[in-house]
Amino acid sequence: MAPPAGNSSIHRSSSRPQLDVSKAEIQGNLEEKDPTILLPNQSDDLSHLALDIGGSLIKLVYFSRHEDQSSDDKRKRSVKDRLGISNGNRRSYPILGGRLHFVKFETRKINECLDFISSKQLHCGGLESHYTGADRNAIIKATGGGAYKYADLFKERLGVSLDKEDEMDCLVAGANFLLKAIRHEAFTHMEGQKEFVQIDPNDLFPYLLVNIGSGVSMIKVDEEGKFERVSGTNVGGGTYWGLGRLLTKCKSFDELLELSQKGDNSNIDMLVGDIYGGLDYSKIGLSASTIASSFGKTISEKKELSDYRPEDISLSLLRMISYNIGQIAYLNALRFGLKRIFFGGFFIRGHAYTMDTISFAVHFWSKGEAQAMFLRHEGFLGALGAFMSYEKHGLDDLMVHHLVERFPMGAPYTGGKIHGPPLGDLNEKISWMEKFLQKGTEITAPVPMTPASGTTGLGGFEVPLSKGSTLRPDASALNVGVLHLVPTLEVFPLLADIKTYEPNTIDLADPSELEYWLKVLSDHLPDLVDKAVASEGGTDDAKKRGDAFAHAFSAHLARLMEEPTAYGKLGLANLLEMREECLREFHFGDAYKSIKQRENEASLAVLPDLLMELDGMDEETRLLTLIEGVLAANIFDWGSRACVELYHKGTIIEIYRMSRNKMQRPWRVDDFDGFKERILGDKKQPPHRRALLFVDNSGADVVLGMLPLARELLLRGTEVVLVANSLPALNDVTAMELPDIVAEAAKHCDILRRAAEAGGLLVDAMINASDSSKENSSSVPLMVVENGCGSPCIDLRQVSSELAAAAKDADLVILEGMGRALHTNLNAQFKCDALKLAMVKNQRLAEKLVKGNIYDCICKYEPAS
Repeated sequence: MAPPAGNSSIHRSSSRPQLDVSKAEIQGNLEEKDPTILLPNQSDDLSHLALDIGGSLIKLVYFSRHEDQSSDDKRKRSVKDRLGISNGNRRSYPILGGRLHFVKFETRKINECLDFISSKQLHCGGLESHYTGADRNAIIKATGGGAYKYADLFKERLGVSLDKEDEMDCLVAGANFLLKAIRHEAFTHMEGQKEFVQIDPNDLFPYLLVNIGSGVSMIKVDEEGKFERVSGTNVGGGTYWGLGRLLTKCKSFDELLELSQKGDNSNIDMLVGDIYGGLDYSKIGLSASTIASSFGKTISEKKELSDYRPEDISLSLLRMISYNIGQIAYLNALRFGLKRIFFGGFFIRGHAYTMDTISFAVHFWSKGEAQAMFLRHEGFLGALGAFMSYEKHGLDDLMVHHLVERFPMGAPYTGGKIHGPPLGDLNEKISWMEKFLQKGTEITAPVPMTPASGTTGLGGFEVPLSKGSTLRPDASALNVGVLHLVPTLEVFPLLADIKTYEPNTIDLADPSELEYWLKVLSDHLPDLVDKAVASEGGTDDAKKRGDAFAHAFSAHLARLMEEPTAYGKLGLANLLEMREECLREFHFGDAYKSIKQRENEASLAVLPDLLMELDGMDEETRLLTLIEGVLAANIFDWGSRACVELYHKGTIIEIYRMSRNKMQRPWRVDDFDGFKERILGDKKQPPHRRALLFVDNSGADVVLGMLPLARELLLRGTEVVLVANSLPALNDVTAMELPDIVAEAAKHCDILRRAAEAGGLLVDAMINASDSSKENSSSVPLMVVENGCGSPCIDLRQVSSELAAAAKDADLVILEGMGRALHTNLNAQFKCDALKLAMVKNQRLAEKLVKGNIYDCICKYEPAS
């Protein structure tokens, strides 16, 4: 039951031991961008689990550490020393650098929940815990009525005590965290259309939180830890379920909701049009379809209950109750002058009709001035709040850029049916995918799919071509991913305005754009699987994992075809990163590793001749040739089908030379003259202090394109920082690979050698006679930093601490490649000079962005804003 009206604040339990942070240190890994904070003197007596046990659903929030994969990375140590990056400001909570998982079970199947907790040893600190004892008096935080009802069962089965937390405290704490820490957590829902809303964490309070369970509580939240229950109603989810059960004979809440999907409430409800001969009552703003009286038609009709369709009854009930909740909520918001109204609770379940009706009521009574908003994680507010009631949970100070949401196979989704417990290890995932292929929809998919008459060719899965009657009743529900807590991610400090920055250039909210890019990803899938399997030696195990990856990623694509907003607000960057994450999920670390090595070797072999050619030019011709070289070399992109076809027509060097020979100005976007003027024009203006070069592909792109450009900037006294991916994505070069490439290039160029030595990239000096005339011309450093992501694109709201530190003294940013300069950041504004270079390798993109053609070039220079 809700507490009486009055101020309240969440209680921090002291039932758990305090953390021992002595000798704490951050441990990293060459391939792992999310570091673990190690507490060598900390016992494992720290709970990793909290529960919200309701009447119909059990919601779990649990934490998992990253595996300890520490390694000695000389590049990282060198960058830290040079840029002054310190570990001293890191909060020493083990939660940071880990993952938060969201899981749910039906309460009537509570034994499945207990089995799951036991199998993962969550009540003992998780599988990562070193504790092996069996008689520990563990305590788990729990909220909801079931925390009392099932306390003895938890003690009997798991040997743990449930520490009960107040429901209202937990709801508010969970909502506050989600709204402040997760970008686009809130969304509106009108006439079947979801639109995500960005909430400014500094302008969140006050707001009204409407929790719709069996009854309804309305909570005015004034600030962190301060809230008051100001109203409520006894007509809520329990009313809908109780009346629905009596009138329709449904045996479950979900069955009743499913019936409403097929209902027509106009057969039961009296509408405005029924009173006014099918016309609107426009004088007071009522349309003909507005409900004048719920169940009103049954008064004048000589029918018995059995004469009415259960589907119509269910929908009429749903709309009656939802409308009244929306109306009461708005009137309370008006009463207290609150701008925002958020709705949550089990009654909503991501159900489209419920959200639409609540939204209509708020919109109608406010005359369009207020909006009803819903939360993606609405079912987990209580469990998350219970988790936060532990001492030293480490979530309070997390900011939005510290959180990355990913969607592995087995992640749950809100609303509707329960789609099985999460899938665990790799073998379990592969086994599940094989069963799905054999039995089709008899197996319930954690990432759900629905068969339809047509097929989109998404990995062999039959999926609906568009929304329609073939979808599951809960198709509009939203998936809930795993939250990765990454304290080393920061906002790129050179963005002109973080509030207006939008990384994605293409809007996937446009159905035609989404359908096109889903097809592009689907068409590319067979070739990607071949490369991934080959990268692992083509073994039977690799083939098995490759098949599982193909069907898993196809499931993601099918889910997005079914419900475009299933994973929140997605841009093309998120979609591409999802593919890379799915590859890693099935243990394909670097699908293009051998291809990258081969192309790097071929490009390095001709680099000395290119450098000699450049050194024979005057500076104006050389600068133009360098930019042409970057654009020409950017043609090598295994993510572009058109470019992949070129690989069959010649060697890497032949393709590069062909591309360079076709470089003719003016380019489609041609700001070269402005860039030339800044570099060569005003001799009174000093050279740039530090340039950040965001590199793209391995091979000719980085070796024959970006490295010569970096060399030119070094010659002019500019420090150069090469910014590369933290993790592999397609044939993109990574920060781990770049030092070896630079070292090889430095064998033929003293300028690069001295700069690399100064930047800590080379351990031993490599003496070479070439470039001897410029022996003392450069001692500025060349450094390599990781960007914090593993995607062909980059969202500058979340970059590595290395990159953020390097940016503080930078006054030139060069973004190269389709992913970083076109798919994302084409419209980004910076505080410093910025140059965006790319060859457009997709005809649709060329037409959409620059009204041009495939292989058109972009040279966009923007002085500091």
